[in-house]
Amino acid sequence: MYYRVPSFLGALLTASPLAKDKKGIFNWILQRASACVLLAYFLFTIAYIAVNPDLDYPRWRQLYSSSVMQIFSLLAVLALVTHALIGLWCVYTDYLTERLLGPKATLLRNSFQAVTVAITAAYVIWTFSIFWSL
Repeated sequence: MYYRVPSFLGALLTASPLAKDKKGIFNWILQRASACVLLAYFLFTIAYIAVNPDLDYPRWRQLYSSSVMQIFSLLAVLALVTHALIGLWCVYTDYLTERLLGPKATLLRNSFQAVTVAITAAYVIWTFSIFWSL
């Protein structure tokens, strides 16, 4: 019996994620990896709240003042930004097209992408300043 591997899986298994011509695979891997980091952060936070029912501000601040939690939080923020940028890039390239919007679609799409990058960069800088000032 012959089993045919789905094309996306075959491409994933045979291509290097760092290859220039395989940008889609690299983005796919980044999207999944960032989702895993966000899941781990969410589960840790929920578990910490569940284990510490009498959680108050000093204890919460103590948790987030530790270097390990600051790094984990910043990693989660970078994962969120990565996930958002890749996801919104997909939305912009799928729906802001010349077929749907006419000749100005490329300018509009590039403008949306630039604004998205600027906003997410501001969020990252803001987050870094908050966590490293604790």
